[in-house]
Amino acid sequence: MTADNAGDSGADAGSSSDPRPTVYDLAPNCTLDEVREGNYYHAVVNGVVDYGVFVDISDVVSGLIHESNLDGAYSVGDRLVVRLDEIRDNGDISFSTADVENYRTETVDHEPTITGIADIETGADVTIEGTVSQIKQTGGPTVFRIVDHSGIVACAAFAEAGVRAYPEVDLDDVVRVVGTVEEHDGAAQVEVDDVTLLDGEAAEAARERIESALTERAAPHAVDAFVEWPAFEAIREELKEVARLLRRTVLEGRPIRVRHHADGDGMCAALPVQLALDRFIERTHDDDDASRHLCKRLPSKAPFYEMEDVTRDLNFALEGRSRHGQKLPLLLMLDNGSTEEDVPAYQNLAHYDVPIAVVDHHHPDPEAVEPLLDAHVNPYLHGEDYRITTGMMCVELARMIDPSVTEELRHVPAVAGLSDRSKAEVMGDFVDLAEREGYPREKLQDIGEALDYAAHWLRYSDGQSLVNDVLDVGCDDDERHEELVSFLSERAERDVERQLDAAEPHVEHERLDNDAHLYRIDLDRFAHRFTYPAPGKTTGQLHDRKVQETGDPVITIGYGPDFAVLRSDGVRLDIPQMVAELNEEVVGGGVSGGGHLVVGSIKFVKGMRAEVIDSLVEKMADAAIDDDLSSTATLDD
Repeated sequence: MTADNAGDSGADAGSSSDPRPTVYDLAPNCTLDEVREGNYYHAVVNGVVDYGVFVDISDVVSGLIHESNLDGAYSVGDRLVVRLDEIRDNGDISFSTADVENYRTETVDHEPTITGIADIETGADVTIEGTVSQIKQTGGPTVFRIVDHSGIVACAAFAEAGVRAYPEVDLDDVVRVVGTVEEHDGAAQVEVDDVTLLDGEAAEAARERIESALTERAAPHAVDAFVEWPAFEAIREELKEVARLLRRTVLEGRPIRVRHHADGDGMCAALPVQLALDRFIERTHDDDDASRHLCKRLPSKAPFYEMEDVTRDLNFALEGRSRHGQKLPLLLMLDNGSTEEDVPAYQNLAHYDVPIAVVDHHHPDPEAVEPLLDAHVNPYLHGEDYRITTGMMCVELARMIDPSVTEELRHVPAVAGLSDRSKAEVMGDFVDLAEREGYPREKLQDIGEALDYAAHWLRYSDGQSLVNDVLDVGCDDDERHEELVSFLSERAERDVERQLDAAEPHVEHERLDNDAHLYRIDLDRFAHRFTYPAPGKTTGQLHDRKVQETGDPVITIGYGPDFAVLRSDGVRLDIPQMVAELNEEVVGGGVSGGGHLVVGSIKFVKGMRAEVIDSLVEKMADAAIDDDLSSTATLDD
């Protein structure tokens, strides 16, 4: 083809007013879908036989010019213009040479049929477009996980054993993958023929298509609350946004790291959410192991996100990115994460752009934490308080993520409330709901004690199967659940009684100026150490006993060399505010900590214990008596 006989080409040449015949120049990857009988094409001879010549009009489309339709002799590599005469039912194509001199050339780009990942079938040749969510190098192929508007699929590309295929492709790139769908370990996998990086308008169009679909698919499920609770309605709206964020994270193939307080309420929060996420992951990813890789739950012993925790989490996440090609995870904080003490850990995550969502009911420091968070749900932000426990909130969150968990969670809000001594006005409703499901109040209390006991010994382990069986969430054996709860709660009760017998003779008592009883105990000297119950539990049990004995406003302090645990009934202690004041007033005390209005813990410099405790008691003596405040739940019979 010469410039003269090629005529005009490009966009202007495609004008319908141009009377000259059109000769189409196909892109190399054009298929039969882009050709029509009767059209003219630029061709190249790829073979000569006795009965004619074979020509290519693209790398994919070839056919025969029979000798009867040849106008001369041709050799391999010769270029000519041909007319497509017939496409037979079996796919064979016949051409003839075309005598066209004054023609225009029109370039044809390949426009493949894009198959949605949800629609791929084993044995089919497919072209998919999506973003790269994971790149894992194995000892054989490179496995790309591709996300499109409808699903996620693994695509295996082979260069050499253990050698990265398509090294130009990176996480979050938009790609077009061509290959054949096969089954691998029971799941669909595309055996890759080609991967093309998309850019410009093509990439933008694919991103917009995926974004629109994922936004729609991430919408939380509309579920009715287990009980009617006006105080909870504003919080429910924010929980919907967290559910949307978590569902979107799963759809994008990003891992989720769940951190929760290692107590009854923390586990009542985390286990339902984990169960819902696991089920949603299993339906979204055609991979039996996906939930194990993409959702990890771990307890935090402290009531805030410690540097030890964040260092472990970052190391795990960075190893996952290095070894498995994963994105860095979203961090979900449950039953902690709302205070200024969390800020250093969050700032560490900010270096890696790790998204963070928090659902908590401890007294928050929103000005400190919210600039570092992607979502923050806390009843205090709506004029409510700790009586709305994190477990209560997260049961609703789990149902918004995947409502199939509903029937397994009806008793959990009551366990959460009893474990955290909630005085919420709907506690009676939650207990009634649980009793209708076969969980009488005594059993609910036993489950809470068993959870607390298990959490103590598990320390930093998630203990997934054990705690699921104790809480009866995701448990497949009712008899095992009953036996575990009975065994663990009885052990817990025995150990608590032994601890109180050792400690109570050494409890100091005084009457404060506001007429509240103050009880103090040096836990380092007069309680069993490194066993159950821990200092917080010991203080709480002593406190509850004194409340029952006196029937009056009571404050209890359990302290060690560099810490103190605080409990109050009937006295308005703003513990977070007290901590802030102590940190300023006790020079060199190094006071930190927090909690609720009536439950909290503080840390301080060991050598300043006397000054810190004395200053704390002075503030407690000035606190207002408030009969509406109590850490012991009062339920309607």
